[in-house]
Parts: sequence; C-alpha cells; structure tokens
Amino acid sequence: MAFQNLSSRLQETVRKLRGKGRLSEKDVDEILREIRLALLEADVNYKVVKDFVAHVKERATGHEVLSSLTPGQQVIRIVNEELTQLMGGTQEKLKLSSRPPSVIMMVGLQGAGKTTTTGKLARMLRSQGHRPLLVACDIYRPAAIKQLQTLGQQLELPVFSMGEQNPVDISKAAYKHAQSHNNDVVLIDTAGRLHIDAELMEELVKIKEAVDPSEILLVVDAMAGQDAVNVAKSFNEQLEIGGIILTKLDGDARGGAALSVKAVTGKPIKYVGVSEKMDGLEPFHPDRMASRILGMGDVLTLIEKAASAVDEEKAEKMAAKLREAEFTLEDFQEQLSQMKEMGPIDQLIGMLPGMGNMKQLKNLEVDESHFKRIEAIIQSMTPEERRRPEIIGGSRRKRIAAGSGTRIQDVNRLLKQFSQTKQMLKQFSGNPAGKPKGRRKKGMFSLFQ
Repeated sequence: MAFQNLSSRLQETVRKLRGKGRLSEKDVDEILREIRLALLEADVNYKVVKDFVAHVKERATGHEVLSSLTPGQQVIRIVNEELTQLMGGTQEKLKLSSRPPSVIMMVGLQGAGKTTTTGKLARMLRSQGHRPLLVACDIYRPAAIKQLQTLGQQLELPVFSMGEQNPVDISKAAYKHAQSHNNDVVLIDTAGRLHIDAELMEELVKIKEAVDPSEILLVVDAMAGQDAVNVAKSFNEQLEIGGIILTKLDGDARGGAALSVKAVTGKPIKYVGVSEKMDGLEPFHPDRMASRILGMGDVLTLIEKAASAVDEEKAEKMAAKLREAEFTLEDFQEQLSQMKEMGPIDQLIGMLPGMGNMKQLKNLEVDESHFKRIEAIIQSMTPEERRRPEIIGGSRRKRIAAGSGTRIQDVNRLLKQFSQTKQMLKQFSGNPAGKPKGRRKKGMFSLFQ
C-alpha cells in the first residue's frame, strides 16, 4: 500500500514526540531531520521536501510551541496541517458545465490506467445521478476501443465510437450525440503514448479546441514516482489541465507523487485509484490522507464506505440481534459480504485511528485468505446448520470440511470461536456497565488472524 514506509517512519517520529515534556530547538532539528529523510525516501521532490521542512521548522520553533505544556502534540498538529497543505489543503471537486453536456477529457500516457479510470469515473458519476457517455478516441492502441466498449457493457453505460476515424471528428460527433440522447456528461478517452511527443500534444490540443472541455483530467501512475510529477508538469504546460487522477495507490507506490504533484504543478489531485475493481476510485481528501499517513486514521472515509455498502434496515436488524446475542452464522456471512464491498480489509484497518501499522504487528496480522476460508466453510453448511451450529457433530464437521476444501480443525475453530463470541455478547448485554464477566475471550476477530 502507498505511503506504508513513509507512514511507519513518520509515526515512529510522532511516538517519540508524545513522550517529550519539553522540546528544545535541538529536539525540533532532530525531528525535522527524520521527517526530511522519510520524505526523501518516499521519493518526494527534493525542493518540495526542503520547503516543507522549512515551513514546519518556522512554526515549530516558535515560542508558543516550545513553551507549551504539550509541545509534542503541537508539532504533530503542525506536521499534519503542513502535510494537508502540501497535498492541496481541501478537496477539489470535479468541474461540470452549467449548460450540459459537460465534456471531460481524460489524458495521460499509456500504462497509467486511463481507459479503466474513465470507466470508473463514469460509474461514479452515474451513482451521483448523471447520465455519462463514454467516447472512444484512442484509435492507435490495439484493442483500446474494444476495451472501452467492454467496460461500457459491464457498467451498462453507452459508448460512442466511430472506429479509427479522426479523433477530433469523433469528439465533435460525440458531443452532438450526447445533446440528442440526453447525456449530461461526455467522457473522452483520448490516446496515450509511451512518452510525451509533439504529435500527441497537437492532437489533444485540437480536441480541446473542438469541444471546449469543462475539465481536463490527467491520469498518472502513482508507482512512477517523480516521473509521474514530471509527466504532470509537461501535460499541464501544454494543455492547462484541471486536475490529476493518481492510479495504483493500492500498489507499492512510495507516495512521492501524491505529496509532490500539487506543489510542483499547482494542480490538485481530484481522485485516486485504490483498487482494480470498478468501484475502486475515490475523491481525494488531503486532510484525510495526511491523517492516515500520520496514523490518525480516516474515520470519515470509513463511514462513507460503510454507508454505501450497508443496508440501513438490515443494519438495524443486525444490531438488535447482536444486542440479544441471537445472530447466526448466516448473519455473520452477510456481514462478511458487506465488509468485502467496502474494500480490502487492510485498507479499512488503516483508516482506524492508531491502526495504520496494525498489519506489521505479528499478533494482529490480517490475512484475507482467512475470510475466503470462513466463507467456504459457512457455504458448505446446510441452512439449518447455519442457524443452529450446535447440531453440527463429528460427521457433519467432516462433510463441511470436505465440501469447503478445508481441514476439520478449521471447522472446529470457526464453531468454537463463534460460540465464544455469542457468550461474550450475552455477558455484555446482561451487564449494564458493559464489562464482560470473567476471563475475556478472543472472539471472532481471531478468526481473521
């Protein structure tokens, strides 16, 4: 996951700060040295790092901080605020025309995920009530048109194509098509190259002049590091882009592009790609990302994910069952399905305050293959067994293990810990103070370890 190493380094620095009763200028210099090294290792632009450290030092060595009773917390707050400003300060929303259809040009180099991102953005816009039209203007890359058409079929969205005709003519015709077919957003998937050249830019400039887009979004690969920043700078100089979409932020990107691109180009990151799935595109919130990097969590994004994935009526029923300790393995299976819709578990855990580095702790390691194993075991049960697991004897356990491709020990473990969890819930529900009686059991969480 992007920022993992940077986050680890900065969080370690933050922990040292919390233990300080007073800070001297020497302490601040040592802290800033560690922050500078962490940022440089994350492939953040050298000039950006220099300016960032200078801003933090100016604020952190002031009398208000050094004489404070909680100087460590003051410095943490300053680093958090400066990180937020470095990435743009506030969320920048998509610009749409007041007179639809709005035209959005999607530009970028080959391999950055531009066509897939175009489909993801169209899906997001439709969920917001828009009627997007996808336009195939990449006539050079083999199968690019077919890829966009396949995405359109998958998303049940219209795709406009004129084969390998002139991209400028395709763009003009697509705009007219959108007007006559009540599409309020036109997403133009333009051609890319392996590198920036005059021919590519000339074509993009002509498309821009022909359709007057309300937004030009540059799609760049977060894993390209400083190359992504250089690409953004070049595109911006020739096209005047409106914003950037960083893809593959769920990969092994060091995070330098996300922390450098706004400072270098002056253009905001508007969206980030967080998974290969079609729902794996998120609006970029600088303040939330800064909090996540510093291990302070991102509860707002977690709540938004939960709200979009969870059925409110089902959630209320489940809450009632949990209070009465009446939930079954069927209920648990449904909860697992809803959690999967929210995204990878390690990303969700990273959004919890103080849990950014949870995966690095040996005794709290989360392996998503365990979820698949649990689902397989539950699916191998009969409906009656899911509702009444106490009826599952030796022969049934053997059948369930064989049917799920697991071991009898795995089935035993699931049933035992499910029973422990129900007992623990009963203790909570019967205790007004909210404290479980007797020795605390590990419960269902240990199933994921």
